[in-house]
Amino acid sequence: MRKRLPVLLLVFLCSFTFYAQEYFPKNDGVKTTDHHYTAFTNAKIYVTPTQIIDNGTLLIQRGKVIAAGRKVSVPAHSLVIDLQGKHIYPSFIDIHSEFGVKKPARQGRGRRSPQYDASRKGFYWNDHIMPDKNAFDAFAFDSNEAKKLLQAGFGTVNTHVADGIVRGTSVLVALDSTDRYDMRILDEKAAQHLSFVKSVASAQNYPTSLMGAMALIRQMYKDAEWYAGGHAENRDFALEALNAHKGLPQIFDAGSYQNDLRAAKIAKEFGLTYIIKGGGDEYQRIREIKATGASYILPLGFPDAYDVTDPYQASKVSLADMRLWNQAPGNPAVLAKNGIPFALTLSGLEKTDNFKTNLIRAVDYGLEKTKALEALTTIPAGLLGKSDIGNLKTGSYANFLITSGDLFDKESILYENWVLGARHIMEDMDIKDIRGTYTLNAGGTTYTLTITGEAASPKPELTAGTEKIGSKLTYQNGWFNLFFAPDSGKDGFLRLSGLVATPEKFGGKTVRGNGTEGSWTATRTAGHKESKDTAKEEKFLPETAAVTYPNKAYGFPELPKQENILFKNATVWTSEDAGILENTDVLIKNGKIARIGKDLSAGGARVIDATGKHLTAGIIDEHSHIAAASINEAGHNSSAEVLMEDVIDADDINIYRNLSGGVTSIQILHGSANPIGGRSAIIKLKWGLPAAELIYKNSPKFIKFALGENVKQSNWGDLQTVRFPQSRMGVEQVYMDYFQRAKEYDALKKSGKPYRFDYEMETLAEIINKERFITCHSYVQSEINMLMKVTERFDFPVNTFTHILEGYKVADKMKAHGVVGASTFSDWWAYKFEVNDAIPYNAAIMHSQGLNVAINSDDAEMSRRLNQEAAKTVKYGGVSEEEAWKMVTINPARMLHLDHRVGSIKEGKDADVVLWSDHPLSIYAIAEKTLIEGVPYYDYETMKQMQANIAQERNTLINQMIEAKNKGMKTQAPKKTDEKHFHCDTEVYGI
Repeated sequence: MRKRLPVLLLVFLCSFTFYAQEYFPKNDGVKTTDHHYTAFTNAKIYVTPTQIIDNGTLLIQRGKVIAAGRKVSVPAHSLVIDLQGKHIYPSFIDIHSEFGVKKPARQGRGRRSPQYDASRKGFYWNDHIMPDKNAFDAFAFDSNEAKKLLQAGFGTVNTHVADGIVRGTSVLVALDSTDRYDMRILDEKAAQHLSFVKSVASAQNYPTSLMGAMALIRQMYKDAEWYAGGHAENRDFALEALNAHKGLPQIFDAGSYQNDLRAAKIAKEFGLTYIIKGGGDEYQRIREIKATGASYILPLGFPDAYDVTDPYQASKVSLADMRLWNQAPGNPAVLAKNGIPFALTLSGLEKTDNFKTNLIRAVDYGLEKTKALEALTTIPAGLLGKSDIGNLKTGSYANFLITSGDLFDKESILYENWVLGARHIMEDMDIKDIRGTYTLNAGGTTYTLTITGEAASPKPELTAGTEKIGSKLTYQNGWFNLFFAPDSGKDGFLRLSGLVATPEKFGGKTVRGNGTEGSWTATRTAGHKESKDTAKEEKFLPETAAVTYPNKAYGFPELPKQENILFKNATVWTSEDAGILENTDVLIKNGKIARIGKDLSAGGARVIDATGKHLTAGIIDEHSHIAAASINEAGHNSSAEVLMEDVIDADDINIYRNLSGGVTSIQILHGSANPIGGRSAIIKLKWGLPAAELIYKNSPKFIKFALGENVKQSNWGDLQTVRFPQSRMGVEQVYMDYFQRAKEYDALKKSGKPYRFDYEMETLAEIINKERFITCHSYVQSEINMLMKVTERFDFPVNTFTHILEGYKVADKMKAHGVVGASTFSDWWAYKFEVNDAIPYNAAIMHSQGLNVAINSDDAEMSRRLNQEAAKTVKYGGVSEEEAWKMVTINPARMLHLDHRVGSIKEGKDADVVLWSDHPLSIYAIAEKTLIEGVPYYDYETMKQMQANIAQERNTLINQMIEAKNKGMKTQAPKKTDEKHFHCDTEVYGI
């Protein structure tokens, strides 16, 4: 026969150990093994999110699912639980958890010299690479935290130590709170975890930047290959662990859509598959996110609305931050609609209690319920390669939820969370919902009793006529107890108690303060209704703002398209031998300068009357630090391994600002933190496109070198005296040492013998082989001479000296050396000691000596007015206007080996042109249109319309946030997101 047991007895039985450990002695009772079956009948069962059984039966035994279906044979002596009208779902899985493991304490840095070497002996040379660490070794089950996770619906978590660039393995844990530690651990090495963030437990300096972290990961993979081939002479436990864990799922904590793409870039290079934990902003570049082919882990930590009731405070909040509040809840829906697989995580939520609210919010924003359930069950299980969790198929773990109804209904109650067949009660499943309005007769008086709140924790409101009476209600195990003071007489208070048989009418005994007993009854006159405030909050779903490219102020709703354009009657500054052409037409076709002449036929092209206006080639800034997420890798004296291309920030507003100043191309240089810096990125300012599409195709290879105070850490503080070099003499020896090593490396590589691939040496060997060009930050003539002599010893020239503020002293030597370009400031001097001898005539003097001279910015603000900076060379030194203009167009193009493509108006070149309202060297000149390859990325009139649209959108979003506040939604104080402006000496990225 089948046994239908009372709930309390069943809970008692379920508290026994399910699996006897056969070789363990038992001294607290008889040793038995539990073989009983439990059957859950008449439920709506979600075997998987897409396999649903109505009025079905779930049969479990010994922590596993035996069967699920409509016609399940229930064995005799089974425990049967009737779940009529209730739902069963697989318990949730969080594959990016920190449950039960403590993050290491931050290494106190205080006032001490930096640490350059690793502190772990026998492991990799960098402390932040820790694949040998296992979360299992640090794991301790936390019952209190487990309870919170169980209440949120989770049955399994993949937990790891969130510390370091390579963080080691995670442990897969079932959240069974009974004393079964051996059964809880489902996989002690479930996945390998990585990030771009250094370990807090180590003070080792390298890397100090995002690009340094990326370079370190690349080198680590190359070193692991070398080690696996048996070539290393030393033992490395970290690399051994990395190679041993290659077959595990690789989970990369990226934290933003830009870092998602950076992680995916590394994965593609090494043929890896990363599971990427995103930042919730993937919707902003969904095309690129989809193209990665990766699976994602998405946080549900949506930002709160800003309290923008104060107009002044509201002005602090950027449009991008306002949009993030408005758009972020739709992120999961956008990925789902684009067919991108993802799991959901609690990571990033301020409180676990917020999980269901935010989950429902994601559904309200368009996430299909089936996709949401998949993201919590089958997908995370699949990403970990586990078929026995996340579903209720035969043989799977008996991890499931029992709810009152649809999981995604705000009013649905989670009654129980079963983990490994063990029952965890969240709410009493048999509780009778007494919420509603009642006529209460007690002590000879009739009252109106309204019961609100949650079904398991109701709240009373008692009135007698119009008088409100204070009262207290407790409701447990079906017993109703109400306490109140009906009058101010001697009998003072009244206690009511009774067992609720039916919520429609129930009653019991009354006891007055004087001990007099009586009876009471409560008869329901109306059912429970949501409060108006709650209902309003439920219905509040603001209209979602449109995503722009980039998704901030001045972003394009649709990317601009290439146009065929005929400029008529312009004054054309060719920057070629043709000079300045008056009343001339220029035809732009298919992204190229097609024809230059007079009275040209449009041939279907859009005609722009340029009468009285000036058309020039786009300005080229040879030395820029805009559009980058980091500038310096300061952890070593050489960072030739790092790539500025890795950290291009295509969303930087300075791109648009530069376009408004007529700039179309820039070289993003590494900073001057070390003698040998990182590899440059040469980009076109294609506002709205993703980072990868800004980089020049077949871009010339450049690298930043630096001389002077910065590289020898003169102004870094009295503790920064450990790293070599600390003198200008030492800088020379750094170059000699690295070039000699690169020469030997290159010879070994070309010999065909086995060699350890080294990104740093590969880059330096390219320099020696004249395949990569040096741009050197320079000030003092002695050091300028020194570097030319060093490179001559290795038979290659310095391509460009940038800054070069004492270039006027050595212009003849630079010319003789074969320097391609001298890129300088117009009139900067005396801002530090080594520029004491700088003069504003520098550019003119170098130009007079036959050097190819450019004016650069090295500054986000100055780069917007390089036309005016070039004009200063006319004043200081009498350079002609035409030659001055070349200093920001064709001259920097020659330095960058791009003069065959850009820098002048010549037939066949890229249509990177600017239409000016006035003489381009004038302070009154406005860039009316800036085109790159025939695409209008900036238009002055469009910009003014954008400003009006921005003001209107801000007003709309502000009103939405005010409405959100009025409807009871949580708000945060307004805050300003400061833009970070990088310069040569910006030391670190913040990692």
